[in-house]
Amino acid sequence: MESATGSERGPEPGDRVRVERGAEAYEGVLLPSSTLESVVLKLDGGYNVGVSRADAAIEVLMSGSYDVEGAQDVTGTSEISFEGDLPTISLISTGGTIASTIDYRTGAVTAQFDAEDVLRAVPDLAGRANYRGRVVANILSENATPEIWKELARAVHEEIEQGADGVVVMHGTDTMGFSAAALAFMLDTPVPIVFTGSQRSADRPSSDNVMNAVCAVEAAKAECAEVLVCMHASESDDRCALHRGTRVRKNHTSRRDAFETVGREPLGEVTYDGGETDVNFRWAYAERDSETLAIAPELETDVELLKFTPGTGEALLEACAGKAGLVLEGTGLGHVHTDWIPRVAELIEDGTTVVMTSQCIDGRVCDRVYDTGRDLLEAGVIEAEDTLPGVAKVKLMWALANSEDPEALMGTPIAGECTERSVPWA
Repeated sequence: MESATGSERGPEPGDRVRVERGAEAYEGVLLPSSTLESVVLKLDGGYNVGVSRADAAIEVLMSGSYDVEGAQDVTGTSEISFEGDLPTISLISTGGTIASTIDYRTGAVTAQFDAEDVLRAVPDLAGRANYRGRVVANILSENATPEIWKELARAVHEEIEQGADGVVVMHGTDTMGFSAAALAFMLDTPVPIVFTGSQRSADRPSSDNVMNAVCAVEAAKAECAEVLVCMHASESDDRCALHRGTRVRKNHTSRRDAFETVGREPLGEVTYDGGETDVNFRWAYAERDSETLAIAPELETDVELLKFTPGTGEALLEACAGKAGLVLEGTGLGHVHTDWIPRVAELIEDGTTVVMTSQCIDGRVCDRVYDTGRDLLEAGVIEAEDTLPGVAKVKLMWALANSEDPEALMGTPIAGECTERSVPWA
């Protein structure tokens, strides 16, 4: 057994080692560490662990068990040949966990792959379509911005214009719903546009990247020409749900089936059995080639989303003075404290478009039931029906930039974001 300051060679990154420190013991692949004070291991379960070098003993079980440098080589080129009888699917990468790999300098997961790397990483995609790869961004999705949405919309538009039969957007899951909603408003599409991602990176045994990618490609070949989100429908590897891009919400931080359609069952699903797939839809949808390709990518970015909670003072509204738009996430049917109403009225008088949504998961805004709601309507607040709060923000950004009557648009379904009436849960 070698100590952390042991033999001349010593343990090196890529070695399989056993680390003991006190009563604790770990086995895994030794990763390069960003500090001399600790060692980092990739455990067999897929997680990383850092152990202080102080008083630690490291035993090399197998030298060079993993090619760390080779794992970081992303300089290869894709050898993807086109077959005339297959549809052409454009894969657009924006980064995120589905396009992530382990960074062996730090042991962290980072977004490093471009779209063609995804094809090399998911060989199950071979033979399902001809692919074109394109990188719009290489970010984790918390770093997405309206400018990236616009760039993404233009890239998707160009791919369809150049003959793509469908588009798959690889995207981080945290803000995927915002980006999907943005493209649903910006684009009229004659082909499917399918967002997919991964809750767990490819270096983990429980990764969902392969099935999600395969099912997304199959959805992009199908007849539903809408913006969809394709993610695991259960914790098992048996099917992916197809959610309408304006009605989907990420409802769990880490489960593989974190995404749910709000208010009803998902629009459809892709069953997955050992690589064999079948695409089915439950509800009516826009059919392939029923729309002429068009783009309206402009957004008014000076829009905020503000959630009201008990005890939140109306002074918070001061930060919204001069904004082009404000979406309020009210309680129940769409309420805020009565002390807020005069300040909301002032914002509207000064030119801010104010829209009301509900923080309830399901149901619709109705400000005609109680006095508070009627006072808000009298002040000029616009009801967003049952549009989800985040989607309402994106829609208001789009409506302010593309319509002379955004108030009318906010209550009108454009991309399935709101319904004519709400029905009880099944």
